[in-house]
Amino acid sequence: MPRKVAFSVKQKKKQLQERRQRKQARSNADSDTDSDNGDVHGGSVSEGTAESAISVNKINQQPSNVPDRRLDPNRFRLHFFKMSDKELEKKREECGKLITILPEDALETDIDDIYKPGTVLDLPKRPAWTSATSKDALEKSEDEYFQSYLDNIFAVYGPKELSFFEMNLETWRQLWRVTEMSDIMLLVTDIRHPALHFSPALYDHVTRDLNKPMILILNKVDLAPLGLVVAWKDYFQKHFPKLHIVFFTSYAEAASHQGSLQQSKCLIKGHKKGRQIKSVGSRELLEACESLVDGTAVDLSSWRSKVEGQEVDKDEDADVDTGEVPASPGKTSPADDNGHVRFRDGVLTIGCVGYPNVGKSSLINGLVGKKVVSVSKTPGHTKHFQTIFLTPTVKLCDCPGLVFPSLIEKPLQVLAGIFPVAHVRDPYSCIAFLASRIDLTLILKLTHPKTNRLNVKDLKWTAYDICIEWAVKCGYNTARGARPDIYRAANHILRMTVEGRLRLNFTPPGYTESKETWRNHPEVTVLLRRGQSVLRGYRREIDTTLSSDTDEEEVLSSSASANQSIEETDVSNPFSMLSGD
Repeated sequence: MPRKVAFSVKQKKKQLQERRQRKQARSNADSDTDSDNGDVHGGSVSEGTAESAISVNKINQQPSNVPDRRLDPNRFRLHFFKMSDKELEKKREECGKLITILPEDALETDIDDIYKPGTVLDLPKRPAWTSATSKDALEKSEDEYFQSYLDNIFAVYGPKELSFFEMNLETWRQLWRVTEMSDIMLLVTDIRHPALHFSPALYDHVTRDLNKPMILILNKVDLAPLGLVVAWKDYFQKHFPKLHIVFFTSYAEAASHQGSLQQSKCLIKGHKKGRQIKSVGSRELLEACESLVDGTAVDLSSWRSKVEGQEVDKDEDADVDTGEVPASPGKTSPADDNGHVRFRDGVLTIGCVGYPNVGKSSLINGLVGKKVVSVSKTPGHTKHFQTIFLTPTVKLCDCPGLVFPSLIEKPLQVLAGIFPVAHVRDPYSCIAFLASRIDLTLILKLTHPKTNRLNVKDLKWTAYDICIEWAVKCGYNTARGARPDIYRAANHILRMTVEGRLRLNFTPPGYTESKETWRNHPEVTVLLRRGQSVLRGYRREIDTTLSSDTDEEEVLSSSASANQSIEETDVSNPFSMLSGD
């Protein structure tokens, strides 16, 4: 056996240096292909072709050699375009600048400024097909159309202007299938930033092209003032008159008043696993569906009984669809102009669509009353659409979260939970974006590092200063050198924002000037009464539990925490109890 050749430390350093040079040369070659005006037309961005102009970032890509595309674990992965190293370096330099808090009206957003309706940013629509079209021919047509759709977008807008959006055709196919098979469409949005989650192109496609009703779900109403909730409802009703709007909170938990972050009243407590309460908004959603459905076509009495807490059949459970449709009364309506048969076999099919992390799966679990689909804070958790029977005559269809093309700022997408925090390469620009819109240093109770040295108050902060001080406060240190781990601190702040512990609520145009008017709106009183009834119901549930045969010590501890939460709940929004405030 030949003797091993010695490999010195000097040679190892040279090897690593050459490897870095080759990597830098490749990144420079990729960035040189991006012209300053964003003209990248002609470059391919689809999987399986040369990605010369736009580099695709495949989130959570797994190694796979499966020949069958249907069994490929990467089939439904999130696909976003990747920012160049040059652009990232520029953003990091900007994070060293001092942060100036913007006025309150900077949070006002208009949908037309985000989506530019009627332009190339509209959603891709499935090419025309018939029952005689073969599978291979249809897939080829869809591939060609989607590639042309992406080319048209990048011919007009460059990566610097565009937000992250879904570039995986397989995920768009899930949306096409859900919109085709559904009788009523539910568009789920997060009340903190509903303008980001509402695509006017999807609204026009569903209501005009498919001629189907659409219900807008303003979800997580516990995370915003009730005056703002009513203001957003008024905004959508004025701009999109065909919408039916419903407020919703998926489920409630006993609020937790323990933890290490209770020093600030503005830093909201997180969720705690515990007893679930009946969802708020189920009755309103049922009434909206009843107004849209002919009573002779679908019998919704079993759904109403479920909402009212009356069991129609004790053995009836909500199950994931296995391909068999339960027998139900009713009749099938004739096919419409698009070939869709409404209320097939007397079953109402409700499709749930929306952006990632807006609570679509949680909404379904809240309607059913137990966990039937898995949920996660990570965007892209739902990989393909799934159907669940709420009752024998009502079927829910959960669509994977889709990110539509838009012109919103990329840091806002991260703060809204659209882009996975774990894959953010530059979290500091997101911290700067957040700190310029809310008083982050006051909420986190941070002290400027130069306060003692300069003896000056009201010093301005940079994004790096905030991350350093938060790392010191939380004890986040690097493994080597024990320096403050600012990357971990930045990620922690971003996750608290996504979870709702740091509130960043955007408002409709003109809200700042008429804030008091919306705060005293008559509908706010209605919502207050509804929230207070939920809290009273929670007290009754605690009393019932205390009288049961469960562990007395555990129940007393849970009851004390829950009652303390109810007493300290902000009366301006009793729904805040539902998120663990």
